[in-house]
Amino acid sequence: MASFDKDIENRKRSTECETDRLPTLKQIQQEYTDKTNIDKKLKITPLNINYKMRKPYILYNNFRYKEELSRRVAIKREYGFYNYCFISVCLSFILGLVIGVAIVGSPQTRLIAPNISPKKIVKINTTREGYSRSLNSLKYSDSLNIEENFILPEKEKNMDRFATVSFTGSVDPHKHKIDVYPKGLTEDMKDILKDNKVFQHKLSITNVVDTNVHVPNADTVLYNNIYWGPEVENSMPQGYGENSAEIWESYVDQSEVTKMEPGCGRMQNRLITFKDGIQACVRYRQNTDQIQGEIFSFYVARLLNLTNLAPSVIKVVDLKDKLWQSVANDIASAQWNTNRAVVLTQYIPSLESATIPEIFKPSTRHLNKNDVFKMSQKENYTVEINKQILLDKLRMKNVKAKQEIMNDFDFIDAKLNKKTRDLFVELAQWSDLIIFDYLTANLDRIVNNLFNYQWNVNIMDGPAHNLARKIDSGLLLFLDNESGLLHGYRLLKKYNVYHSLMLDNLCVFRKRTVDSLKSLHENSIGAKLSDIFHRKNNAIIRDILPPLPEKNAKVLHDRIGKVLSQIDKCAQTFSNR
Repeated sequence: MASFDKDIENRKRSTECETDRLPTLKQIQQEYTDKTNIDKKLKITPLNINYKMRKPYILYNNFRYKEELSRRVAIKREYGFYNYCFISVCLSFILGLVIGVAIVGSPQTRLIAPNISPKKIVKINTTREGYSRSLNSLKYSDSLNIEENFILPEKEKNMDRFATVSFTGSVDPHKHKIDVYPKGLTEDMKDILKDNKVFQHKLSITNVVDTNVHVPNADTVLYNNIYWGPEVENSMPQGYGENSAEIWESYVDQSEVTKMEPGCGRMQNRLITFKDGIQACVRYRQNTDQIQGEIFSFYVARLLNLTNLAPSVIKVVDLKDKLWQSVANDIASAQWNTNRAVVLTQYIPSLESATIPEIFKPSTRHLNKNDVFKMSQKENYTVEINKQILLDKLRMKNVKAKQEIMNDFDFIDAKLNKKTRDLFVELAQWSDLIIFDYLTANLDRIVNNLFNYQWNVNIMDGPAHNLARKIDSGLLLFLDNESGLLHGYRLLKKYNVYHSLMLDNLCVFRKRTVDSLKSLHENSIGAKLSDIFHRKNNAIIRDILPPLPEKNAKVLHDRIGKVLSQIDKCAQTFSNR
């Protein structure tokens, strides 16, 4: 029995150690012979032993086979995935190539090619810069022809840098980069839309009697200590004068609105398009004082000869009127009430944001003849003032004495470069803006920046609120004046300090603006505004929209007197006599 146990133990060891190879036929036969001899002695049935002895080899070999088979299947699947990716990349490349060929071959792309261009660039009108432009600078037309070797001016190429700033907001920064004259537009309308620089408004000085007083010439930047000279005045953009306002009124009376869409600022304002393509901004308000403020501010600008406000006219929302018949559904969707007065303002395209000049920021905040003198010298151009002053400056060695002599001149003649001239043109318009906003007590422009400066010191570096610059001419547009004359007057106690802050530091003015102020102060400004209101609007409009209240007209008259007092103060402060 001990021999049998030993034999079993040897077989177990043999099974554990030799499972890494198959037994040979000779080994199996030898094993079988030994087993038979043992079985005879012990009388044990060999069937179960044989089965148990063979089982380890069979199970092990079967496992190794399945493992190899699984590995081969995995490799096959991996190669199939790589083939699928390769086919996908090839198909994507072919599809992209086809799309690229289709785009390159399109008519819009072929416009770039000079020899096969189906459309041409049309340029209309002529400006002082020496290149032509139109209402929106460029037009693509299939019917009009130009020279084959036309080269786009560099200024037009850079227009992409500017975003639209206007009543409509920045829905599309490039929407109004390409400005065109709508078909069928009258010559009168073209005249007020193009805003070209013309030389019909050259400044002429006719009131000089004293022969010792300097007579301004074409190179005079400043004269009489406080007035911008012909060098600046003759470079001012044309803007929108009285003639433009009359043409706009006549145009609206004969036109028909064909489209209304959201835009032009807040709430229920709308951007409308007339039948011939001209656009306008319509100001709709529930309360009438904002409508009054908008239109009477425009009338004040007309009396001051300011050309920085777009032409505006009052109309009544009446679905029976030809003006509104085609957009009755749009009026309903805008939730407009009928028989309400609205202001239609000519839409001005091609605008960019305007920032507050450095001279009016808190670090400086003053503009007088000494500032103009320093800016004229800054560009290293010869500035000729009184000869005696130049001789005195050569003799003087004391710095303090030089500072005193700095004030001893009453005019500046200078050869300005374009950069300095453009700066002075902008500052001249700002002098008008400060006076205009002080008179009307407008809260939504510079006062907005000044009031918020106490919480945000960087607000003065950003764009001025409700102010834009016309890209082609440099004209400043005074936008959104609805808070003037009524709403602003009610809040004078709180905000008048901000209005005065700008006016008290201004000592250079436009002569024609000062002359207009003197004329309005000598006469009744309220009577003049009432006359304009009755002359330009029919009885239906006058029944719906009240005139400017008498008390507001009195406040306006008093504020004109305060502006004139500031002008007299500057004249005395910087006088040499």
